[in-house]
Amino acid sequence: MKHRWHPKGRSPGRVLVKLIAMAGMIASLAFPVFAQDGTGPVPANAQPRSYGGGWNCDLGYRIDGADCIAIDIPEHAYASARSYGAGWQCLRGYKESGGTSCKAIPVPANAFLQSSGYDWQCERGYRQDRDSCVLIVLPDHAFLTESTGGTGWTCDRGFTVDAGACVPIAVPENGYLTNSDYGDGWRCERGFVEVAGRCDAVLLPANALLDTDTYGPGWRCERGYERQDRSCVAIKLPENAHYDRSGNRWTCDPGFQLTDGVCALER
Repeated sequence: MKHRWHPKGRSPGRVLVKLIAMAGMIASLAFPVFAQDGTGPVPANAQPRSYGGGWNCDLGYRIDGADCIAIDIPEHAYASARSYGAGWQCLRGYKESGGTSCKAIPVPANAFLQSSGYDWQCERGYRQDRDSCVLIVLPDHAFLTESTGGTGWTCDRGFTVDAGACVPIAVPENGYLTNSDYGDGWRCERGFVEVAGRCDAVLLPANALLDTDTYGPGWRCERGYERQDRSCVAIKLPENAHYDRSGNRWTCDPGFQLTDGVCALER
């Protein structure tokens, strides 16, 4: 029985694999494959990239294989330079509808389109009430605000809102008006403290000073003294201790701990 001769060290399978690989290389040279990322020959409606290799589709076109195809831009829209999304955006004063069209933003009477172009705002002197702008009726002693919500007005200095009107603020003797929108609208002068709607003089005990805090008796003890009832008593500072930040209490030095009223070494 005769046997076919094969080149030494080569099997038919290996020869076939090499032939297929060579055929693939030849085909790739004769028929180039166009990538999906803007590489290869520059097609119509495209421009070479200003840096690196490849190309980009012109404005109003999107990549499709090796080509640039026109984007279907709806009415009241323009082509965007974004490489993602629909490839278009609605004009100012319009909003996207269903991803296929642009509808006008309805602007009610006495309103204007905001600078963003996506919403509207009432003119000064009007306030928003759902989808319309209604006239603001100013009470006496009030003025318009820039706020887009609420009543659209606030009271003059010295007046406060009461049942939709501006009524005078009753400032007691030794008190003054504040510009706060909260509270009574007044505070007591320095050296006086509020008591039942009036400003009484602060009774300052020895070793104390006036305190501007709106709460409390209107005074606090000097450093080295602590408050007991309505007086300031000297603090007996034990050894290995120091006054805290307030100056009216003390704490043990580092490395010491409070034990039976004294500062003892930590163990």
